[in-house]
Amino acid sequence: MNDLIIAGILMGGAGLVLGAVIGVFAKLFQVATDPRIALVTELLPGANCGGCGKAGCADFAKSVVAGENLPGKCPVSSREQVAAIALALGVDAGGGFPKRAVVRCGGDFEQVTRHVNYNGVADCASAMLIAGGPKGCRYGCLGLGTCARKCPFGAIEIINNLAVVHEELCVGCGTCVAACPRGVIALVPANAAAHVYCNSPARGAEKRQVCKVGCIGCRKCAKSSPDQFKVDGFLASVNYEADPLPGAAEVEAAACPTDALLTAERHLFIERNEPEGVAK
Repeated sequence: MNDLIIAGILMGGAGLVLGAVIGVFAKLFQVATDPRIALVTELLPGANCGGCGKAGCADFAKSVVAGENLPGKCPVSSREQVAAIALALGVDAGGGFPKRAVVRCGGDFEQVTRHVNYNGVADCASAMLIAGGPKGCRYGCLGLGTCARKCPFGAIEIINNLAVVHEELCVGCGTCVAACPRGVIALVPANAAAHVYCNSPARGAEKRQVCKVGCIGCRKCAKSSPDQFKVDGFLASVNYEADPLPGAAEVEAAACPTDALLTAERHLFIERNEPEGVAK
């Protein structure tokens, strides 16, 4: 019994000594935390999406306080939040133009030929290793939902094996851009209403063999609105630096023969109302 008491006293004493030593070292080597970091972190939306290029909101807050980034670099913060952070720190807000993601492909399984019968992991990067994925076009959306699962805001829906962005939910964080192994997704001005839903630089005849809605490089859009559309080789694109940006009127005037050029609203309507099927 006495041995147990002595052992308890020795253990308790050792614990007190170790606690005191740890306390002294903690005091000597403590790193002062700037209270502004906690303030900025509190003012940020807390999405931790990584769209700012940092690991999360706390890391971004540190970079803002250190002067490495301006508050407006956060793509998720509202103008009010950016202004509040800038006011609290006495710095320039540095707000840029808001962005949104667009999937530059219209090739769902109704519109594009099937290349292989892919039954593997539902992941786009994995499918790339299996003969380039299930679709005939090697430049288009693989449609296996990697971007949708990565999106912190639920802004991407997979419809008939095609990723479609819901503009009202997208904040332009860029997570989906980094997730796409084919580089099909791009960030564009949030007020852009029309897009070319094709990413293939191949010749028109080659595209037509694998996809019904690919851009064939006919240049009708560029001829009808030369300041708002441009063509590089056999692929047209919207000039997102144009002012004003093209809208429904310009899309109608272009009369794209393959419907590669559409407004985002029309594109979503087609995908939601088109009968699902598998191309032959």
